[in-house]
Amino acid sequence: MHQPIKDETTARADRSELLAPDTTGMNFYRADPALADLLRIHLPDPLFRHIEPHLDRLGDLAGGHLDDCARLADRHVPVLHQRDKFGRDVQSIEYHPAYRELERVAFGEFGIHAMSIRKGILGWPDKYPVVAKHAFTFLFNQAEFGLGCPINVTDGCAKLLANFGSEELKAKYLDGLVQTDMSKLTQGGQFMTEKEGGSDVGTLTTTAVQEGDHWRLHGEKWFCSNADAKVVMLLARPQGAPAGTRGVGLFLMPRFLDDGSQNHYRIVRLKDKLGTRSMASGEIKLEGAIAYAVGRLDRGFVQMAEMVNSSRLSNGVKSTALMRRACHDAMTVAKNRVVFGSRIIDLPLGRRQLMKIMLATEQALSMSFLTADALDRAEAGRQDAAALLRILTPTLKFRATRDARKVCGDALEMRGGIGYIEEFATARLLRDAHLGSIWEGTGNIVALDALKRAVGRHGAESALSADLHARLGEAVAVPQAWRDRLRYLVDRAVGFAREVAACADNEAEARRATSLLYHVASAVALAWEGARINDMRGDARRLLLSRLVLDHRLSSGDPFRLTNNATESAIAGLLLGERPAGMAEIGELLAA
Repeated sequence: MHQPIKDETTARADRSELLAPDTTGMNFYRADPALADLLRIHLPDPLFRHIEPHLDRLGDLAGGHLDDCARLADRHVPVLHQRDKFGRDVQSIEYHPAYRELERVAFGEFGIHAMSIRKGILGWPDKYPVVAKHAFTFLFNQAEFGLGCPINVTDGCAKLLANFGSEELKAKYLDGLVQTDMSKLTQGGQFMTEKEGGSDVGTLTTTAVQEGDHWRLHGEKWFCSNADAKVVMLLARPQGAPAGTRGVGLFLMPRFLDDGSQNHYRIVRLKDKLGTRSMASGEIKLEGAIAYAVGRLDRGFVQMAEMVNSSRLSNGVKSTALMRRACHDAMTVAKNRVVFGSRIIDLPLGRRQLMKIMLATEQALSMSFLTADALDRAEAGRQDAAALLRILTPTLKFRATRDARKVCGDALEMRGGIGYIEEFATARLLRDAHLGSIWEGTGNIVALDALKRAVGRHGAESALSADLHARLGEAVAVPQAWRDRLRYLVDRAVGFAREVAACADNEAEARRATSLLYHVASAVALAWEGARINDMRGDARRLLLSRLVLDHRLSSGDPFRLTNNATESAIAGLLLGERPAGMAEIGELLAA
């Protein structure tokens, strides 16, 4: 990491540092004390102490070697070959060696795809909770976003197979999906989207015809990421099944048949995408492909929805990773770039823009681990956590992915004109950021999922309300007046969500209601975290972020009234600096 410019003479001596400081060589774990704090809160101490050295290594790799590989893999995109060198119709996808190195680190060295399924990864005797796994997801994706999809869908395929597959299918395919030996690994894929409907899964036209112990699939899948995956989960309508999602079955489709030949489907072409260019997404034509039913045929959509929900959480974490990387980049520029005789971080307008970048990033980090923790508790059998997860997952996916586009764009602007140049990470971050709010459901779809299904159909907002009120009850060190204000906002946000969900005429408010749930939940989480971290090491600064959520996300205010610059400057000074601040000092700023 570059050192701050000392004086004008030094600045003139090295114009490259003046113009373009970046994060090369930064350890993304050590540069992120909030990550370590949240992991200490959510994980048992022995597990945290075990994974911390591995997180430190991954943080170092992400800021150097992996970032170099990601830049190369983004530039040298996958190439589809229709025939082999002997002229046989054997398809293959050629990847740049940098992409293969990214795979080796993610799948082989760290085993991120298998952490929550297979015991013994990185020497831990048990499976990892989702919170721990996504700490690795968060760091890896700060360097490389494209491979995040294959990691996630391989994980998802393994979970679907483990939960719903027959013993025969599990014996044949499960071990390969959770391997860390690269010579034995079989990556997974999820082929869902069709021309006839993306989120409207009930309109799919892919058909399945039974043939002995297997099925033959016919149709087209329009957007298939990890296009040459060796094991694919997909939906198809069995012959004679009813219309809609109830007539859809879940199938496992291998890339290669038992005799080593390719299965009966073709990769028609690879997609020319805005972002995630390193990873191959393609169009697939099914021509009697052999596949095997997974679970009950009339429960295919419900079963696949489990994978989609897991993917939505992963999507939120990965979008948070993009924001954190963008935040690192913006901070590095602001601390080193001297303009008009001052560093950007010392200029009032520059500080305000940095605070906006920081706020959205920290909100997403808190909500990501709140959601991951809910998933861990739900998988342990907690019904209250299952209801909480039902509302948190679409809420996180909706807001964090949208904020990532804004944060990555603002970080690019902080760098200025060279931020638009592909040699720097900012352009790639911005391109990749647009993926999150589209895959696994667009913004409209996930907002409706949060309001129509989670709130309107399942009443999951009650679990959210109970959880947030309980956290405020635990945060006894937080000033009472602030906790009371947050309690009031929890009740308002939940009440508004119920009002929107209760009437079809209010559907147009679904996005706003989902955003309000996100902002209020993050404000409570930040306050609760601030109290916990203050107990651990006497630093309550995270509580200030709770105030900023209220000031900038939940209070419309008078657009013609000047901001209290003294208070804002004091808050910025604490949050952008490195000095810890205890609860008493923070309490004064909350009351200002």
